[in-house]
Amino acid sequence: MGTAGMQNGLEDAVDSEGVWEGYLTSGTRIVKDEAAALQALSGVLDTSFCRAVDLLVATRGRVVVSGMGKSGHMCRKIAATFASTGQPAQFVHPAEASHGDLGMLIDGDSAILVSNSGETPELADIMAYSRRYAIPSIGITGKPDSELARMVDVAIVLPPIKEACPAGIVPTSSAVMTLALGDALALTLMEHRGFTPGRFRMLHPGGSLGAQLTSVNDIMHTGDALPIVSPETRMPDALLVMTNKGFGVAGVVEDERLVGIVTDGDLRRHMDCLLDKSVRHVMTGSPLFITPGILVQEALAVMNTQKITCLPVVADEQTRQWVGILHVHDCLRAGIS
Repeated sequence: MGTAGMQNGLEDAVDSEGVWEGYLTSGTRIVKDEAAALQALSGVLDTSFCRAVDLLVATRGRVVVSGMGKSGHMCRKIAATFASTGQPAQFVHPAEASHGDLGMLIDGDSAILVSNSGETPELADIMAYSRRYAIPSIGITGKPDSELARMVDVAIVLPPIKEACPAGIVPTSSAVMTLALGDALALTLMEHRGFTPGRFRMLHPGGSLGAQLTSVNDIMHTGDALPIVSPETRMPDALLVMTNKGFGVAGVVEDERLVGIVTDGDLRRHMDCLLDKSVRHVMTGSPLFITPGILVQEALAVMNTQKITCLPVVADEQTRQWVGILHVHDCLRAGIS
């Protein structure tokens, strides 16, 4: 049976024995249990969380995150979140740390160690190393009296929540809380440091995130590419500029200030004796413009609303010094539509 046939078969299937109802009951219960765990976590954040953020604020080097098993998977994501929001970070496998990777922890770094039980033996060496060399450490655990809670500088204790697993043994709710707590630490640090969308884009140049955060300054045309004319330029010369530069418009500049624009629409409105006129008599005064710092998405929205294909870019609204031009095709090439 082909893919289409299989899909049609699934769509036409009938839950004659109520099996699907059982699936939905289980799935809904598990999601609700994990949501309840997050709600409980939000209610227990206290001064230990604040002390942990203070420790991260003071970190001059990297945040090294380590955990074993499911905690290790959460740690990889936590490290990635720190790195993508401006704080250098990396995951170190605790077993590998015992075989040489402890050298990745150096003066100026801090450590986040994760173990729900707080008794993970593989973390023993990295805990001891951190204490011996005064590497500031944060522990995330579900047991306040555990070895991990005793060994770290700041212990954040997860609330006692039953795992969403029906048997109560598979790390589920605890894993979700760990992940959420890592996000809370990283994003609180990000807010404290004033991490900007522009900086975020520098760390995410690829994919849809990079495209969404692209600024006009990143892709606009500048310098000799600009189709510049003056108010006194004769229209035959202005037409040559419009043709040679390829934007279908000419910006009218006087004393470095953008004072008007000549578009295809202006040419059609002034067809009578067009070649005998100067730009001043054809241009549209007070044209729409944008500034370099806005996102390309915003500029494209203006073009779509006004049904135009390009926009002049000025240094600022006061001087209106013309510094660039953005065409709708530039937006499409940047992956923004």
